[in-house]
Amino acid sequence: MLKWAIIFFVISLIAGFFGFTGVASGTRSIAKVLFFIALIIFLIVLVFGVFLGTLVF
Repeated sequence: MLKWAIIFFVISLIAGFFGFTGVASGTRSIAKVLFFIALIIFLIVLVFGVFLGTLVF
């Protein structure tokens, strides 16, 4: 999921460079949402790993 966030961020940068501000704004918001979802999933897995005392991965 983090990979998709980075891809959308790069698309946003390229679109902003070429002047497509609407596309850049949309892809930036998608990238931000995907990044925070990936961060939340990472934190949940980390907390469960610490509380259970086992290696999750």
